[in-house]
Amino acid sequence: MNENLIYVDGREVKIENEKNLLEIIRKANIEVPTFCYHSDLSVYGACRLCMVDVEGRGLSPSCSTPPEAGMKIKTNTGEIREIRKTIVELLLANHESNCPSCPKSTACQLQSLSKKLGVGEIKFKKLETKQPVDRSTESIVRDPNKCVLCGDCVRVCSEVQGVGVIDFAHRGSKVSVLPSFGKNLNDVECVLCGQCVRVCPTGALSVKSQINEVFKALNDKNKKVVAQIAPAVRVALGEMFGYEPGSVVTGQIVGALKHMGFNKVFDTSFTADLTVIEEANEFLTRFNKNENLPLITSCCPGWVKYAEQYYPQILPHLSSCKSPQQMFGSLAKDFLAKLYNVEPKDLVVVSIMPCTAKKFEAEREEFKHNGIAEVDHVISTYELAQMIEESGLNFKKIQPESFDMPFGFKTGAGIIFGNSGGVTEAVLRYVDEKLTNKKSDAYEYKIVRSGNGIKEFCAEINGIKINMAVVNGLANAKKAVESVKKGEKNYHFIEIMACPGGCIGGGGQPAPKEAGANAMRTQGLYDNDKMLQLHKPQQNPYIEELYKNHLGTPGSEKPHKLLHTKYHSRRRITEEGLSLINSKNARKIEVSVCVGTSCYIRGAQDLLHRLIKYIEDKEMTSIVEVKASFCFENCSKGPTVNVGGKIINRCDFETACKEIDLQAGKISDGSAA
Repeated sequence: MNENLIYVDGREVKIENEKNLLEIIRKANIEVPTFCYHSDLSVYGACRLCMVDVEGRGLSPSCSTPPEAGMKIKTNTGEIREIRKTIVELLLANHESNCPSCPKSTACQLQSLSKKLGVGEIKFKKLETKQPVDRSTESIVRDPNKCVLCGDCVRVCSEVQGVGVIDFAHRGSKVSVLPSFGKNLNDVECVLCGQCVRVCPTGALSVKSQINEVFKALNDKNKKVVAQIAPAVRVALGEMFGYEPGSVVTGQIVGALKHMGFNKVFDTSFTADLTVIEEANEFLTRFNKNENLPLITSCCPGWVKYAEQYYPQILPHLSSCKSPQQMFGSLAKDFLAKLYNVEPKDLVVVSIMPCTAKKFEAEREEFKHNGIAEVDHVISTYELAQMIEESGLNFKKIQPESFDMPFGFKTGAGIIFGNSGGVTEAVLRYVDEKLTNKKSDAYEYKIVRSGNGIKEFCAEINGIKINMAVVNGLANAKKAVESVKKGEKNYHFIEIMACPGGCIGGGGQPAPKEAGANAMRTQGLYDNDKMLQLHKPQQNPYIEELYKNHLGTPGSEKPHKLLHTKYHSRRRITEEGLSLINSKNARKIEVSVCVGTSCYIRGAQDLLHRLIKYIEDKEMTSIVEVKASFCFENCSKGPTVNVGGKIINRCDFETACKEIDLQAGKISDGSAA
């Protein structure tokens, strides 16, 4: 017997470091259905759709069963087909079936599986009443009526992003996936990155659409409507129309937008070039003065919101540069409005972005002036595909068109912004010539390019060493920031993007239909960079002209007014509150969890550990002390918890956290000092 072979439906398949049977089976070109399996997330095994028959063992979940030599597996027996069909019928029985109007229609895995498995009727009755739809944020819509409890959103939020604002609640038939304490997404610390939307197999989590608002602006004869297209959109939109991931479809996108009625179409890569020049000069100024280092990039609104919520003390380290989206909006309302002789309020700026957090960014008060937003509407890549279809356009037959000038010209530095490491590489392309005072034909810094995680390196330019890090995924961002806080790392420059792989893996992008799609998108941007004649932002003649005739020198007064900003703390406990808490007269909240025998068997030990972790994650250890205790003499009413003198019987995790937050809030505003 060959030690590296297993048998899938009678065919030999070689074991090559696959971690489970599902990967082996898919390598054999057999598509076993799943809801809850993602190769970059932990194995959950909730949906049971991937069950296979292993000889000698019976039915086994292929996602959590490791391959062993000699295994004989059947993937499509009558029993397995019946099980899968029944599972889908049960899901459909408790699933709101307004498929034609669902935002995930045609891209819904439940819909696709129903068709593939031949589900013609549902034999089970619905059990639950309709729940309210959460539309509280600018970015994401959460519809619990369409949730299939796969847990994908829970795991990506916790494992990849390290935020954990959504989790399972309740038990048995009442189990559901909810934000903390059943609140709306806007009332918890969601960073609106949209990774939950990206992995959700149904319409339970979707991008909040602004399509109607955009069409309304296009139909208004009193408005001049311009579009900007982010770099990552051009290598992903094609997937919605049958192209391979990474295919560059820029010309067709521009053609489609002009057909819809957009007056001008520009490239966000132009202001990405501009961002590099402003940010690189800001970095060099800080580096020479040794002030507020490391400089941390601020292009990603999901990361900025995360920093405001969890690490407000590092906000002075963030670059003051606006993101390319907002730089474009600011210049459009100032420069383009004058160029086209229209009032800023009548120039409608529509951003086409791979990111759901960009919708939130456009609504920030920092980016509104006299009630006029720099960017009026933001639509995702997915929404753009919907607009093209709604307009009746055959995307593959659209004649390519070119961007409009002056904001349609870019260099390769602006293009690679869509990849993790792209901002850092673009900055190096500028800084290298600035520090050496020499022009160079070399432009690629492949050491910067990385996969998921944290990439560290030292760039040595003209004898000057610059310690840099490229980070993607907010769980990794936390690791990087903590290492700096503890003095374990000494970076000068850190690039952080919230989404794995950077913008190419944004929450507003089409869900990949094949493994390796993100890598193909990444390569598509690097290939696009190579095809351009210019690769460095300082080579962009329209940027040079903009500074000469409109802005002045980089970092001067006008660029600072138009292109820079400040961010603020979003912590629930204000800095003033922390000062009060840390004063000698401040009261500290004591939380005692009874771990006596009666409370112990009711889960007190687990409750204690969860509360300790909660306090640590919320960085409240300076005002809250959690400890074990014996005994509150309420043995029949356990678990019993004392929060700041308030005894809570039959206490659960959510109730304890709610009371802790309540008392901490009172200390913060001074009412309990």
